[in-house]
Amino acid sequence: MIRTKEDVKSTRKPAPFNGIGEITVRDLLEGPAEMYEKGRVFGHTTVYPGSKIGYHVHKGDSETYYILSGTAKLSDNGKETILHAGDVAFTGDGEGHSLECVGDEPVEMIALILYH
Repeated sequence: MIRTKEDVKSTRKPAPFNGIGEITVRDLLEGPAEMYEKGRVFGHTTVYPGSKIGYHVHKGDSETYYILSGTAKLSDNGKETILHAGDVAFTGDGEGHSLECVGDEPVEMIALILYH
């Protein structure tokens, strides 16, 4: 399968998990069927300045963020860390996290959620 950027589904929506502001999600792969039922998200996410993906706990899956650009504040099980381009954050099964854009430019990241 080849999917050009023109074919990638893009959705701007309220930040999830009782978050703040809005995010845009581009589905690089469209759900479990395209991930051999091993995961549910492989996407390019934009978190806008002042916006925050709310704290949530992963149950039965894990999530990895790869930061492409921008400055993010990650809460990893309550421990806060500042992330920049090139940084990776992994949240395992049973762990929780949130991510907030704290700079003047949007946070661009790749998000991958795999089942366990």
